Amino acid sequence: MKKWDEIPVFMKNEQVKYYYNILKKKEQQIRIKRIFDLVMAVGLIIVLAPFMLAISVAIKMDSPGPVIFKQVRITTYGRKFHIYKFRTMVAGADKIGSKVTVQGDSRITKTGEFLRKYRLDEIPQLFNVLIGDMSFVGTRPEVEKYVHQYNDAMKATLLMPAGITSLASIKYKDEDQLLRNAENTDEEYVKIVLPEKMKYNLKALEEFDIFSDLKTMIATVFAVVR
Repeated sequence: MKKWDEIPVFMKNEQVKYYYNILKKKEQQIRIKRIFDLVMAVGLIIVLAPFMLAISVAIKMDSPGPVIFKQVRITTYGRKFHIYKFRTMVAGADKIGSKVTVQGDSRITKTGEFLRKYRLDEIPQLFNVLIGDMSFVGTRPEVEKYVHQYNDAMKATLLMPAGITSLASIKYKDEDQLLRNAENTDEEYVKIVLPEKMKYNLKALEEFDIFSDLKTMIATVFAVVR
């Protein structure tokens, strides 16, 4: 972790410092977390390579456009990075609608609907983990416009790398259904859904250790299977 004096100015407040002091005492576990991420990412990329190839072919056959969808998200200390996902929507979907996807969204392709249902579109994020932009467990990375809406406490989630999964992701795995009838999807997400998800994310920071990460990963598998 960075020294407190090196933390970006926009994150320096008393609520962030509270979580910073908790995590600072667990630096050894944070190092172990990174080693675990690297080993797991390399292993899964090798094992899932044929599967990723099959998904790529299915996406190309279903609709025109790139196989991989890239979008700028925010990770540790407010740093921008490109998150990788299998494309599940029509090409250029992020330019013709909300940043939040709702159930029944007309932009979703047939193949994309299947991939999203079983969270298979997230597989390319293994490369984000390998690079160091993300971790297996952590707060899901938001687009910059939503990060600008963070209150002081929410900014503490930027002390750790963004994650592929989290307890909040499991609890709100059907958030597209929650927002389906919203008059203003972006506004309702920021005012209602995001604050509730952040309660779980901040609690995870307080209780962080390697074993809690493992429990979250196992819970994610069961959630997807269900």
